[in-house]
Amino acid sequence: MTQVSMTVNGDAVVADVEPRTLLADFLRGELQLTGTHLGCEQGVCGACTVVLDGKIQRACITFAADCNGANVTTIEGFDDDPTMQELREAFSEHHALQCGFCTPGMLTTARDIVLRLGEIDERALREELSGNLCRCTGYVGIVAAVKKVATGKKPDVAAAVAPVVGIFEGSRTPPAPSPATSGPVTRTSVPAMAPSVGGSAGSTSIEERVRVAAPAEQVWSLLSDLRRVVPCVPGAEITSLDGEDLVGKVRIALGPIKVTFNGQAKVGMDPSKREGWLTGRGRDAGQGSSAEGSARWTVIADGASVSVIAVVLTWKLSGPLAQFNRAGLVHDVVRRLAATFAENLEAAITGAAPPRRKATLSGFGLIWSVIKARLFSRK
Repeated sequence: MTQVSMTVNGDAVVADVEPRTLLADFLRGELQLTGTHLGCEQGVCGACTVVLDGKIQRACITFAADCNGANVTTIEGFDDDPTMQELREAFSEHHALQCGFCTPGMLTTARDIVLRLGEIDERALREELSGNLCRCTGYVGIVAAVKKVATGKKPDVAAAVAPVVGIFEGSRTPPAPSPATSGPVTRTSVPAMAPSVGGSAGSTSIEERVRVAAPAEQVWSLLSDLRRVVPCVPGAEITSLDGEDLVGKVRIALGPIKVTFNGQAKVGMDPSKREGWLTGRGRDAGQGSSAEGSARWTVIADGASVSVIAVVLTWKLSGPLAQFNRAGLVHDVVRRLAATFAENLEAAITGAAPPRRKATLSGFGLIWSVIKARLFSRK
């Protein structure tokens, strides 16, 4: 059992949970906040969307134990939120719900869009909503409802990430824990912690540093040769390279979603600074997902025989993969991918036999390796 302490809808919650307990199950089964719905349980449909430390997050692929010290807001926490009230009225007016199963997650995502981006055109709005699936409405009413609320509004990121007040204050009392509760659960009203803010509108960014056991000049020499370095990235390959113009593909498998992004990119190098950059976009014809982003990397000497590669990645996904834009595990997955890349890079530099290169980047495989590392680190 692991003890966790988090703020849920403005109230402090302390509980003993199994390390494998998912946040969605904890919210529904132990706190009885059943507005968080479980659909696909693979992070795909968006029915379980909550706000975690100011960012929307899939509760069905987030471990409760990883939320220690976090601030969580579920659909119940927005009862007195003015933007959510506008959205609820607009959803009713435009018949934006039928069975209602997707609605809590759809409303939570819509609130984030309105506050984070303000008024945007319909194409951008549909891209932002594409990570939440609805089987009933055809999306027309949903888009119309969100568009109505967003019209005339300016971005207000501070309001998007602002914590809510305790929903059990005053005359309200918390519900008794479920008999299935795996450990004691206590709640007290406390000021919610300040959430973090990051990433530009519609995109996700991360900075990562990896150490390579080789001199900086040797590392830079390899990184400058894209035909040699790209095979170090699982699932990536170059189909053509002409000066600064690159054409290639990346194969990704995320549970039931298997995509191959075919795309183009522009590449630049500054040998004097040992710095490179890439911007590009790609699309998967089968699933209809698209991606755009950039990367910037710098090789820094750390002694005579060790180097550090500093990488800044920025990306935006749309289509069926859009739900992974802001997933809480994505940073750990990127770090795991960076570590794998560093291992392959070292092997390429030293001439050692590299790990067997995977033809497809397995997102869930990376996530599972992250999960195992987290679980074992607690023992």
